[in-house]
Amino acid sequence: MGASHSKSDASDEKVFQNETHVSFSPDIVNHLSDRSEVPETTPERQLILDAHIRERIRHELEHLKREDENIRREIEHALERENLDRESSMAGEAPQGDSTVGDVKTSVSLLGDLEEIRTKIEKYQLNRRAPEFPEVEVSALAVAECYKYNKDSPLQCWPEVTQFRASVDRLEQVSLALPSLRSVFLSTLVQQYFQSL
Repeated sequence: MGASHSKSDASDEKVFQNETHVSFSPDIVNHLSDRSEVPETTPERQLILDAHIRERIRHELEHLKREDENIRREIEHALERENLDRESSMAGEAPQGDSTVGDVKTSVSLLGDLEEIRTKIEKYQLNRRAPEFPEVEVSALAVAECYKYNKDSPLQCWPEVTQFRASVDRLEQVSLALPSLRSVFLSTLVQQYFQSL
């Protein structure tokens, strides 16, 4: 009994053979091997590396800006020398009788002339602003003050405007040499009004 029972157990046992071959792709194998070889950086180390990289980039940018500024200065100096050479050669080329080419002025003399013209214009403007006509000036200031205090209701300033127009009309009748003083004084009035705001 015992012997027959063990023989039947041996015949019931089945062994399965693997018919398919298991293989991994080279990408997976490389990925797993690379991951095991290279240790991961810690967050602290990564922050230190990032800060170091940022610092190097900042230094490089500063260096490039300095180089750019030096190159710009060199170009400006070269152009300035070239312009001065050209001006001096043009001034020296003219014969004594020819005044068109020989009268070429240098930058320094042109700047001096411009400054002289600017001072003359300022003197003219000051003389022009001088109160030659006090009645008109007073009425213009009255209109400007009225507009300043009555911003919401400018129609309340009609008496001052009428007085200003009358003073300008009297002035035009007195001096017929100046064709349109009203427009000049109206523009002055507008300027004073906006300056008072």
